[in-house]
Amino acid sequence: MNLKKSYYLAVIAYILLACSSGKQQVEWVSTTENSQWENHTGLYVMPVETDSGFDAVIYPQEHLQTIMGFGACFNELGWTSLANLPETVRDEIMMELFASGKGANFNICRMPIGANDFSHNWYSYNETDGDFEMADFSIANDEETLIPFISEAKRHNPQLKIWASPWCPPSWMKYNRHYACRPDAQVNDLKGDPETDLEGTNMFIQDEKYMKAYSLYFGKFIDAYKQKGIDIFMVAPQNEFNSCQNFPSCTWTASALAQFMTYLIPEMEKRNIEIMLGTIERPSSAMIDTILNNPKVGQHIKSAGFQWAGKDAIAYVFEHYPNLILYQTEQECGNGKNDWSNAAYSWNLMKHYLSNGAGVYNYWNISLEKGGISRWGWAQNSLVVVDTVTKSFEYTLEYYVLKHFSHYIQPGAKRLKTDGYNNLLAFLNNDGSIVITAGNFENKEISVKIKWGKNVIQPALSANSIHTFIIK
Repeated sequence: MNLKKSYYLAVIAYILLACSSGKQQVEWVSTTENSQWENHTGLYVMPVETDSGFDAVIYPQEHLQTIMGFGACFNELGWTSLANLPETVRDEIMMELFASGKGANFNICRMPIGANDFSHNWYSYNETDGDFEMADFSIANDEETLIPFISEAKRHNPQLKIWASPWCPPSWMKYNRHYACRPDAQVNDLKGDPETDLEGTNMFIQDEKYMKAYSLYFGKFIDAYKQKGIDIFMVAPQNEFNSCQNFPSCTWTASALAQFMTYLIPEMEKRNIEIMLGTIERPSSAMIDTILNNPKVGQHIKSAGFQWAGKDAIAYVFEHYPNLILYQTEQECGNGKNDWSNAAYSWNLMKHYLSNGAGVYNYWNISLEKGGISRWGWAQNSLVVVDTVTKSFEYTLEYYVLKHFSHYIQPGAKRLKTDGYNNLLAFLNNDGSIVITAGNFENKEISVKIKWGKNVIQPALSANSIHTFIIK
């Protein structure tokens, strides 16, 4: 008897044994480059017969961090891309992303305070030089894009939580009086590293009246959005405070950022708004310690957010500050190709952050026009790609990677300790169901024997694939 025939006979025997003994069938969905969200049958929970020979072991009693949820960032170019589609189609997309139990189940999302690199243009909410009382503060710009974008999401998920951070303060609050840190720089046209040339400097004017006014600016933002029916539950003081960019950005030293937060914290506490340390894009424990160990600041910080090279700092914070809720705040944005290599990289990012304590995972661009070009010329990936010529759209491979987690892992779930097979994570939902996500990035099918308690499953993972298994 040849090996192939023996394999199939063994599979048939496995299924017959499971059916005859009333064993539970496992819900199983997979994604490959050519087949997304494919449902499988024929996998059953079986009793453990030996104490060895397992590729992966899950420990249901050993709980790690709590998973609070998943989401993405509301950017202006996300809404303008969706505006190319018929209203009914756009509504279908928003339902898929935000409606509970439908698709991605997004429940925690990010938004900018003023312009970012995926805004329609550079702007702030008050460009009146010297208006320290914020008399001319206005969110009128956002009524065309961000407010309808978020409002539509909240229509599908009224419990959606929003946090916010600025990429840049009003330009008159900066020493260079410009939204960008390096306004004249072109992509890949700077001497040295465009992000780090001015790292370790303060671009924000280091004067008490400016810091007081800027904290009031945050407060006015919270109040104005509340009047539009959008509650913000948390703010971070600055996006990537070490990075000098040719789009809206502002560098701060860690000590200066902590000083600003002594003004920001009371302004936010008046409104019961949480404070995040972030967003952290450097693997520097010293910068983190400087802020968290500041006696006037550290005790008020509830969360820390990491992105890009900050991913190499999250394990340190998870170990040394166990009471903080850790966020992955912006998934690395790709190259606009939205191909399988980007999807595999996304899987590895999710595995890294979730394995190192992240309780929230935020993707970056929700939707972009085909090509994904930013306001300043960088092609980036997104969850949805809109073809403006055919007035059509598609969900990208990265969307399905994220959905493999967010569709099944419920808010409040616990990550479980695992050993063995490296490309595997497991979670315990509050309803008692176990969610296992696994990837195979080899060019061949592999069989993975997964044990938990006195149970085992042994799925065959097709070449270059991502899988989710749900055991209820």
